[in-house]
Amino acid sequence: MLVTTKPMSALLGTFLRQGVAAALLSTLVVAAAQARTLDTAFGDVDVEGTPERVVTLYEGALDAALAAGITPLGAVTTRGGDNVAEYVEAHLGDDRPAIMGVVREINIEAVLAQQPDLILAPARLSDEQYQLLSRIAPTVVPHIQPLAANNWEAEARLYGEALNREEAIEEAIAAVDQRTTELAEALADADVSGTAFLVRWMPGGPMVMSENLIATGLLERVGLDVQGADLIGERGVHSDVLSLENLAQVDGDWLFLATLNDDGQQALDAAKQSPAFTRLNVVQQEQVVPVNGQLWSSANGPLAAQAILEDIEAALLP
Repeated sequence: MLVTTKPMSALLGTFLRQGVAAALLSTLVVAAAQARTLDTAFGDVDVEGTPERVVTLYEGALDAALAAGITPLGAVTTRGGDNVAEYVEAHLGDDRPAIMGVVREINIEAVLAQQPDLILAPARLSDEQYQLLSRIAPTVVPHIQPLAANNWEAEARLYGEALNREEAIEEAIAAVDQRTTELAEALADADVSGTAFLVRWMPGGPMVMSENLIATGLLERVGLDVQGADLIGERGVHSDVLSLENLAQVDGDWLFLATLNDDGQQALDAAKQSPAFTRLNVVQQEQVVPVNGQLWSSANGPLAAQAILEDIEAALLP
């Protein structure tokens, strides 16, 4: 029987070709698994792999990205401030995001300069801005939803999917759920309960904030009875400014007092200049809690939820 033996070099070449083919096939399979089509406010958006150069144009998107372990190259300022929100600082290292403007006035040129491979934008992004941004990189815009205290979870999940970090986002949401449950049990054990209002103190007086915000939703989940819906009506997010004569309408067991800047204590000091305010039972019972308005009335996301829960625990379980 005649046996033909291939030269060693030929065999080696065959193995190498097979190895390269296998590696290429493996790469294609992984890429196909990581490629995904996202359902966004502007239709389906295709994102591939794990984006590395990310720009966030909304505080909730910055929050979700950091919770997922990604520090964006760019971000917008917090409402009423000139940088990112104070609570975010604890999650930033030396690499800080460049400022891309404010959420309602995005600097497109600044975004372009970062050469992003993914842009995470707010739900109310204008069509004009979307058309510009989507030419730079895949731009993910959440659907506008009816106002609800848990909207941040759906947004975080969408951003997590875009970042290819779904598991990290699910872990962050689960951590909020666990801490909320533990805090609710601790407050029940300490017999801490009652009605609560969240108000934003303005120069003319307080505005009652909706019970459908992330902060008021968390207050409800830990056992407080958040009030104010009848004062807000169809306005959605907050009431009209209450006159001093009507301050009694926010006289519950707990009053959380926020401002658009980060100095809730300053707002409380200003409020105490009004005799109508100091006559409130909640004031006399010393159950007014000054809080950071940037966090309590503007922020969104799993990191914001943790920071709010920390404030609640510090105030109600000193």
